[in-house]
Amino acid sequence: MTYEIPVTQARAALADLINRVVYGGERVVVTRHGKPLVALVSAADLERLQEMNGAAEEGVIRTVSTVRDVPSAEGERRRFGIAAQHRGPAAGDRRPGREG
Repeated sequence: MTYEIPVTQARAALADLINRVVYGGERVVVTRHGKPLVALVSAADLERLQEMNGAAEEGVIRTVSTVRDVPSAEGERRRFGIAAQHRGPAAGDRRPGREG
């Protein structure tokens, strides 16, 4: 169960809020101007959140590490029969109409 309380009231009732979380199994959301600001959760809830976050990160790492190698640009040019290749201007290269 989640209990919401404004930050101004939470300051005065912190000990009671901690007891509600630890012994009552509640989660307390502290609000400011009606918007959630922070949450008080038990250490066990926090540990579960951290484990879930770690598992999600491991899944991303595992997915990225199994991505195949990307073929080289040269190999792709040969594969598709592309003969042209863009080359940037060489040092000192002056084209008509360009100021330099």
